[in-house]
Amino acid sequence: MFRGVNSVSLDSKGRIAIPTRYREDLRSHCQGRLVMTVDRDHCLLLYPLPEWEVIEAKLVGLSSFNPHTRRLQRLLIGHATECDMDGAGRILLPAPLRAFATLDKDIMLIGQGNKFELWDAATWDARRAEWLAQTDGEELPAELQSLSL
Repeated sequence: MFRGVNSVSLDSKGRIAIPTRYREDLRSHCQGRLVMTVDRDHCLLLYPLPEWEVIEAKLVGLSSFNPHTRRLQRLLIGHATECDMDGAGRILLPAPLRAFATLDKDIMLIGQGNKFELWDAATWDARRAEWLAQTDGEELPAELQSLSL
């Protein structure tokens, strides 16, 4: 399980270094083979290859006749790019994906259980503040009402 907020920097070649605390798990779980794709929130999603293959199989199995499903398939599968972690624990972020998420130098790597999200640091800070402000007065979905933290 990947968790936590990590600040990483994009180098001049478009690479980030995966924090050391995740590297061994990624090497043992997927031999450092990862898949990156876009998210509707304009961040990037980074999956270990086996985790991505489960998602991809579910997406491919959906009907392409539904316009909502087809859009999601085009976004997620169409932008999916394999990224191999090098010996120094770095991965290359493809230029089109960096542009989609407006990633520059300062990036936030956010653990989300079976995957990571990659955000521009300033965008992450702004969106987090927005999400925290939105929680006031909203009714929780039924599946969250019984959750105790």
